[in-house]
Amino acid sequence: MSKHQMMDQLEPADGAVIQCRGLSKTYREGKLVTPVFQGLDLSIQAGETVAILGASGAGKSTLLHLLGGLDIPTEGDIWVDGEFNGVRACWDIASMSNAARGQLRNKALGFVYQFHHLLPEFTALENVMLPVLLGGADVNEANSRAKGLLEAVGLGHRLAHKPGELSGGERQRAAVARALVNKPACVLGDEPTGNLDEKTAAGVFALMLELNRAQKTSLVLVTHDRSLARRLDRVMELHEGKLRELGAGQV
Repeated sequence: MSKHQMMDQLEPADGAVIQCRGLSKTYREGKLVTPVFQGLDLSIQAGETVAILGASGAGKSTLLHLLGGLDIPTEGDIWVDGEFNGVRACWDIASMSNAARGQLRNKALGFVYQFHHLLPEFTALENVMLPVLLGGADVNEANSRAKGLLEAVGLGHRLAHKPGELSGGERQRAAVARALVNKPACVLGDEPTGNLDEKTAAGVFALMLELNRAQKTSLVLVTHDRSLARRLDRVMELHEGKLRELGAGQV
């Protein structure tokens, strides 16, 4: 088989947008070996929302980076449902080249971080247009899709403003629009409201849920906030290298 194998040639996707099997990550520096987690299994179904809890240093962000193809596991497989080279399938992203993984990530996944990572020299509209342009669409389509989403997040009057001219909440709403502009199968959020005050954070979080459900995308959210986690469909906890699902009374 080619390097870019499809998951349906390996095992059925069973409605999942992301699947992991036997996922392990270990960092090595000289003789120092630091295992983060070992043998994790995880399946994210189409349209569902999942919170991942855990103490600082438990490996939550590392897991999210692996799910998003920003890092490579030491062992195990990660399959992502998305389009690559015009083919819609489930792809083994760990076996892809960096360039191929980037192409898949552009259309299949969206990212929202604690810090917005908007490009400071670009306007809000230009920042949200960028993923569409990188995906090969023309300027008119990129402009239309970006403008529509910015209006949906309440920033229709801020299209020409640069990040330094926006409030913290406005910057995060622009980041949410950017994450959703390519209609990804799944959005990955790494403490996306952790840098905001409580009221603003609640508003941004509610917006993420509303837009994700409207677009029928999945959401995987790393958070320390159990009150936010309880509002998602499932809650997982990463503890001592193991991932377990929590019941309603455990969150």
